[in-house]
Formats: sequence, C-alpha cells, structure tokens
Amino acid sequence: MSETHQFPEFILETSALARRKMTRFEYRLDAPQLKALIELLDLSTLNKVTFTGNLSPAGKRDWALKASLGASAVQPCTITLEPVKTRVEVEVHRRFVAELPETSVETSKEAEEDEFGGTAMLDDDTLEPLEREIDLWRVLSEALALALPDYPRVEGAELGTLNVTEPGKDAMTDEGTRPFANLAALMDTKKGEA
Repeated sequence: MSETHQFPEFILETSALARRKMTRFEYRLDAPQLKALIELLDLSTLNKVTFTGNLSPAGKRDWALKASLGASAVQPCTITLEPVKTRVEVEVHRRFVAELPETSVETSKEAEEDEFGGTAMLDDDTLEPLEREIDLWRVLSEALALALPDYPRVEGAELGTLNVTEPGKDAMTDEGTRPFANLAALMDTKKGEA
C-alpha cells in the first residue's frame, strides 16, 4: 500500500492507464501546491507553474513521459541575498520501465571501457522503475529543482577577497600561489635578452 500523497491528483495508477493510446495531463498549480514547492525547494516566491504533457505506451509494459514545465521563481542571491528572478522553460523526459537494465560495473556485459580502463555504467538519467503508481508531482518537483540555478546571483555580484595573515607579514595573493608562472615569465625575459 502506498503512502498518502499530499496532492493525489498527480498520482496515476499504471493499471488504469490505457495501453493503446496516449494519456494526456495538464496541471496549473494552485496556491497550496505553489506553497508546497516553495517550501520544498527553499524559494522566495514561485508562480505561473504549468506542467503539461503525455504518457505513451513504450513496448509491452513500459511508459514514456514527455512534458513541458514552465515556472517563474525568485531565489535569494548567494552573495547579496537580493532577489534573483528565473524563468524556467524545460522539456521533461522520463521512461518508466518494468525491468531496469543492469547498471553494476562488475556485472554489466554491455558496458564500454572508459578512459581509465574500467567499465562505464549506464548513464541514462531518464530511466525510472515502473511501479504501481507514476507520481507526476515528484517528476515535476525534481525537474524544477534541476532547472533552477544552484547558486543564483544578481548581475554584477562578485565574491570579494579576504587576505588574512600574521601581523607584520605580507598576505599571500593568488599570484603568490603560482610560483611556476613566475618562473616561466623569468625564463621568457632571459630568452629575450639572449
């Protein structure tokens, strides 16, 4: 038995989906849904969230989701804490599969060798395990979280520098941390003198 969902209208029972045709969905989030996403994603404000798309049968038991997500969000700048507005318009793709392919490095026979001589894992991030329910709320919230900037900044905001050292000594600078760059410059001047 599944846990009670905060917004049951976003839950689709896979057994109730028509196997021969596409299932369309369209959500325009209301105030309680926006509030839940604001709290979940730690946003200042969020509005104009739409999530529209369809689920199509893919093979005998799998489902393919293709959707568009739109939203306007405000986050605090990571430097100044001023509001940063972001408009999100992304395409969302998921494949809900009854049997996920093997992703273990040791057991994947079809894995290719990577640049280090090991085997690469399957990296299709659209694959999801097919369960009794498809939770479109989770898909929506994950897609929005991935589309928003991790470190929002207002235009022109820059991190300052802080130089700390013992009294009477010079603080180390970025240039001081590159001794070989200084050596290369010195060698270039020597070549020019010769």
